Amino acid sequence: MQIIVNGCPMECEEGEYLLQVCRRNRIEIPTLCEHEAVEPWGACRLCTVEVTHPEWQGWKRYVTSCLYPVKDGLVVATDSPEVREIRAVLLDLLLARCPGSELIRQLAREYGVFHTSYVVREKADNCILCGLCFRTCAEVIGKSAIWSASRGVIKEVSTPLKEAPPDCIGCGACAYVCPTQLIEIQETPTHRTIWGRTFELLKCAECGKSTITKEQRDWMIEKFNLPPDYYDLCDECKRKKVSSVQKTVAGF
Repeated sequence: MQIIVNGCPMECEEGEYLLQVCRRNRIEIPTLCEHEAVEPWGACRLCTVEVTHPEWQGWKRYVTSCLYPVKDGLVVATDSPEVREIRAVLLDLLLARCPGSELIRQLAREYGVFHTSYVVREKADNCILCGLCFRTCAEVIGKSAIWSASRGVIKEVSTPLKEAPPDCIGCGACAYVCPTQLIEIQETPTHRTIWGRTFELLKCAECGKSTITKEQRDWMIEKFNLPPDYYDLCDECKRKKVSSVQKTVAGF
């Protein structure tokens, strides 16, 4: 199967999405809600591209490339004036929602937007409602400690009853994937605090370095049926141990 992107033919397979193909061919398309660890969501709309097809008789449409499946003969424009205008409007809106986000300001400048033309949200934070945090919690970790709450202008990412989430295991995955670094996570050599809960960190039995929380260890061992001592060593000490065994077997 072949498509044409910005005038260049590109090979692709049935079931792939446009964004996948473009990324594989090193074509830059901005995204804020996309991550390889979770399924496409289409929340930020920044990956919008223009598509047409010889069979469409000149008709074209604008689609989110992360959710649009490839079709043989599809003709795609990723940076046309119309596409840039759409992204500029989206970033204008995001500037009104998250005026303090350096990431949003930087992206907006790239599309010629230096000041929002909309009313800035009162008590604005840097949450862009991309959904990466709660999707990662649910799809990757297997928990649903956080989720989106309410609708419209009051929609937000929240915990149950706005209290410390009982299902949280303190893994920090939500903070790691947050594109605007909104989710606060505080860590000391012995404890990690996130979403109003403080978790004790385990230590590597070999080097003494802090690793993961007890709750995360117990959950991962149960979820993946791992040996009880799987997390006794940190990743670095595990690699050293494996390397030492390999050298012994090889006779070095």
